[in-house]
Amino acid sequence: MNRLPVTLTAAGERALKSGHPWLFDGAIAKLKGEGKAGDLAIIFSFKKNKFIGAGLYDPDSPIRIRVLHQGSPVQINTAFFRARTQAAREGRRALLQTDTDGYRLLHGENDGFPGLVTDVYAGVAVIKLYSPVWFPYLPELLPLIVEAAAAPTAVLRLARNVAQAATAMGYADGQVLAGTLEQEDIIFREHGLRFVANVVHGHKTGFFLDHRENRRRVGALARGKSVLDVFSYAGGFSVHALGGGATKVVSLDISAPALEMARRNVALNFPENDHRHETLAEDAFLALERLRQEGKTFDLVIVDPPSFAKRDKEIPGALQAYRRINALAVPLVAPGGLLLAASCSARVTAEDFFGVIASVLKSSGRKATLLDQTFHDVDHPIGFPEGAYLKSGYYRLD
Repeated sequence: MNRLPVTLTAAGERALKSGHPWLFDGAIAKLKGEGKAGDLAIIFSFKKNKFIGAGLYDPDSPIRIRVLHQGSPVQINTAFFRARTQAAREGRRALLQTDTDGYRLLHGENDGFPGLVTDVYAGVAVIKLYSPVWFPYLPELLPLIVEAAAAPTAVLRLARNVAQAATAMGYADGQVLAGTLEQEDIIFREHGLRFVANVVHGHKTGFFLDHRENRRRVGALARGKSVLDVFSYAGGFSVHALGGGATKVVSLDISAPALEMARRNVALNFPENDHRHETLAEDAFLALERLRQEGKTFDLVIVDPPSFAKRDKEIPGALQAYRRINALAVPLVAPGGLLLAASCSARVTAEDFFGVIASVLKSSGRKATLLDQTFHDVDHPIGFPEGAYLKSGYYRLD
């Protein structure tokens, strides 16, 4: 890879020194050379022409440089990347001492790998790239990731925006990079319960791992309770609720294939075709209204929708959607029951989200007690503002 001397604007320097991992095109004052995806940008200070950082250059993205390092001079080499992967592994040590072998090893920018994520499922490392800057480094990174993950098999997953660049570099989505993959579906453990991750065609890397601690907590709260899991997807909350001793669990999702996976995950753990589990393939907004009209209530209602805001202009609509779906959920919470309201929209701040939930609860006329607010599990560290996307609130309703 080429080395590109870069000088930033004053605002760009401030962003870099604040520790932000993205430098946008407007932050660059001067660039020496053309530069292609993955070239190493060597960043110099505007006034003193001193080294202040390094990152990976992408000429085709508004995020022009994905920062690897800021501060004193450093060599970006195999030792640099090995130190990062090993540090990430160390940060997951406590989690890996539980009965869990599905976890995030590298959480992108937050672990010093901007645009690269690695999830591990029972010895299969799934490397997902969100930027083409990493293709030139894959041969160097692969053995380091395999080593840190203690994973004999590695699979490559690609975001849509990097598919064309991947083809040009000889890579493909779902490609096995190391070892052998006998089947796409990998069964892994999460706090003693088993789940399936399709590492070749599944959404993201095959499963959503970030809610793990909230799922464990739901299991601890569910004994003797009826549970409604709204936007259940593959049944993560549902399985933990059943494992915790729930008397009845309803998984609600508009996607029939997602509910089929939920039934499969339930059957993995409760093979006697557990009669406590029911699935509803319906639009959540319509289903909640119907359940209310039917007079149904549940001791624990979980509302964990997909991201309602992919872009900044969608934030007002997202807040309205959170307001509407939670207003529909509140009447379904039995007296003395619990509401777990969650958001995974990075563009919706925790302050705004929790403000919406508080407003919904106030408007409902029911007395509500905030029990806790939670964020990411330990394998999803937060290293910059945009990295803080997950937030959940636990409320007891009278």
